[in-house]
Amino acid sequence: MQDNASLYHALKNSDKVLLLFIFDTTILNKLPSKEDKRVSFIHESLIDINQEIRKYDSSLCILHDNPLAAFEKLNGQFHIKAVYTNSDYEPYAIKRDKQIGEFAKANNIVFNTYKDQVIFEKSEVMKKDGTPYTVFTPYAKVWKEQYTQGETKVYPSEKILTNLYKTNSFAIPSLTEIGFKAIPSGTSKPEIHRNLILHYQETRDIPAIEGTSRLGVHLRFGTISIRHLVETAQQLSETWLNEWIWREFFMMILYHFQEVEHHAFKRKYDAINWRNNEKEFKLWCKGETGYPLVDAGMRQLNETGWMHNRVRMVVASFLTKHLLIDWRWGEAYFAEKLFDYELSSNNGNWQWAAGCGCDAAPYFRVFNPSLQAKKFDPDLIYIKRWIKNYHENYLAPIVDHDFARKRALSVYKAAL
Repeated sequence: MQDNASLYHALKNSDKVLLLFIFDTTILNKLPSKEDKRVSFIHESLIDINQEIRKYDSSLCILHDNPLAAFEKLNGQFHIKAVYTNSDYEPYAIKRDKQIGEFAKANNIVFNTYKDQVIFEKSEVMKKDGTPYTVFTPYAKVWKEQYTQGETKVYPSEKILTNLYKTNSFAIPSLTEIGFKAIPSGTSKPEIHRNLILHYQETRDIPAIEGTSRLGVHLRFGTISIRHLVETAQQLSETWLNEWIWREFFMMILYHFQEVEHHAFKRKYDAINWRNNEKEFKLWCKGETGYPLVDAGMRQLNETGWMHNRVRMVVASFLTKHLLIDWRWGEAYFAEKLFDYELSSNNGNWQWAAGCGCDAAPYFRVFNPSLQAKKFDPDLIYIKRWIKNYHENYLAPIVDHDFARKRALSVYKAAL
């Protein structure tokens, strides 16, 4: 409810603002499990919002439908004058918003969209020749220059909630009513720990400690302000600030190069002859590769819906380089499991690990998972936390590192 661009503009322009959330059946019907913590998190957040706006004699309107059908029903009930929403940059969202915009135009409804989940969107950070950056470092340099020189707008939407539509006629559907099992998300309210951010540079690569903020899920679903995060990052940690700039970089890439959703950014990498061994893929998914750091990471993901950032790089490199399994398989598995899943970042990071993305690690960079474990988890704290009854030879490695590295280099070189 705080610092929300579209909500602020709606409240400034009307004293009858109805808050709407649509559980989009187009999205929900594709989820492989009816026990999804992300859906639970959204549901919990809606309950919190509804409790807050009850103080202003209002209530959320929550529908379970496809967006166009939902707006058709609402317009018949309320004769909508204007729609206010924040921009989304994923391919499906762009098509959805275009469809709603066309519906609005046909029904004499004003359709307003606002930048809210990023500092810079679409084509706001570009090369001098007007083309998008495809390398992070120069993008980040210009991003920081524009941020420092500009004035960041803040939208104190929380201060004008008296303009909400007065109603108590809506009820929040239960998770079971929208076809999902009622499971707690296990996520606390967003909180920035200043001491953690101050030491982020030293702690972010150590999976055994709580050295990362875990705020990605809150930014993903709009329960925290990017403007607040970036302001804090600029004050406390440039390394942490760079994480948020990477997020916007990948969003910009997806917006300008929508084909990366299904293809390698470097299209010649589509010619790689992936082995795609299904048995080995299942062992990777279960965390039974015989490489402790890889297995610990996958078990953490499967149990919690989250994986430490350093370990994400190691498991992605292992799948694509050691097993020569298509990065899209791993990307899809992460999309299914990750609590903080965001298409642009997931896609960008998987392509980075596979060597086929923009500004990616070169294909000949192959993480040694054993050395990574010795460097970042030398006392086996993280590994023992996620691999129960761990011992040195708990599982035989499914592939030898030196053999796998040479095989990967050979296959990549043949394709490129």
